[in-house]
Amino acid sequence: MITRFFQDETGATAIEYGLIAALIAVVLITALTAVGSALDAKLSSVAASINGAGTAAGA
Repeated sequence: MITRFFQDETGATAIEYGLIAALIAVVLITALTAVGSALDAKLSSVAASINGAGTAAGA
């Protein structure tokens, strides 16, 4: 019975899949945070350009 317990690996696969899913989630969160920051900077730049163009046209 003890030998069979140590040879049983059915739970190991589930744990491995869980670790892979956690790793993928961490990578996605990191990547999306970096993309979000870059997109925010770009949109702020575009908004400043639009506001500057509107001010210059109105003067």
